[in-house]
Amino acid sequence: MAPVLILLGPPGAGKGTQARMLQEDFGLIQLSTGDLLRAAVSAGTPAGLAAKAVMAAGGLVSDEIVLAILKDRMAQPDVARGIILDGFPRTSGQAAALDQLLAESGQKITAAISLEVDDAAMVGRISGRHTCASCGEGYHDTFKRPHTTGVCDKCGGTAFKRRADDNAETVRDRLTAYHAQTAPLIAYYEAKGVLERIDAMGPIAEIRQSLGQIIAAIAA
Repeated sequence: MAPVLILLGPPGAGKGTQARMLQEDFGLIQLSTGDLLRAAVSAGTPAGLAAKAVMAAGGLVSDEIVLAILKDRMAQPDVARGIILDGFPRTSGQAAALDQLLAESGQKITAAISLEVDDAAMVGRISGRHTCASCGEGYHDTFKRPHTTGVCDKCGGTAFKRRADDNAETVRDRLTAYHAQTAPLIAYYEAKGVLERIDAMGPIAEIRQSLGQIIAAIAA
């Protein structure tokens, strides 16, 4: 059975960066909720159209719509080697709904990997990050600079962008929200016996290696 992985961790823990590396290393497909929503809206799928209507009205896309979009994506052949969920689930209710969705196709969560970080350090980590405007590759002023200043390592682009909410005050608010809403998922998956913990304060390469060991053990 193809692995279904979840990356847990607060904003700035490196979930997106590590998910892309797992794609490269193991052929797993990263499924980011935001990317899936945008793709479904662009493609005009029934679930995408429903999401578009909600967003146009200024509302929040319901769990039912997100799950419908996720179900559509998981039916595509490129996910046969396994998936990494990035940004979903965010609550215990979403986790239970996801379990039900997976059970319908005989699947289940293989591992929920918690990237453990220090809140205080997250403020500096997030406020220094930026991405390539062309391909979305992530960088940081201190921890991950392009090999050639001003040039993206991945696509050669020269335009970079920063999120407007990547500032200290907003980061603290987002961390508070994470601990209130998403951190209980750690207990949820621990009770199911599928939780793995990784110290995510070290170098990116070390975190990548630790994740690789977990995936290799799952595949063995």
